[in-house]
Amino acid sequence: MDLLYTVAIILVILWLLGVVGSVTIGSLIHVLLVIAIIIVLLRVIQGKRPW
Repeated sequence: MDLLYTVAIILVILWLLGVVGSVTIGSLIHVLLVIAIIIVLLRVIQGKRPW
């Protein structure tokens, strides 16, 4: 697996924990998830495989 794919899975798991857990930690996870989505979109726009 590619490093980006692994990071995306970890961020999704942390995001789900953040939804259930604290509001402060949840906000941080949402920001990290948005950053990960932007990175994947940039890779797609540049013509690279996102995974």
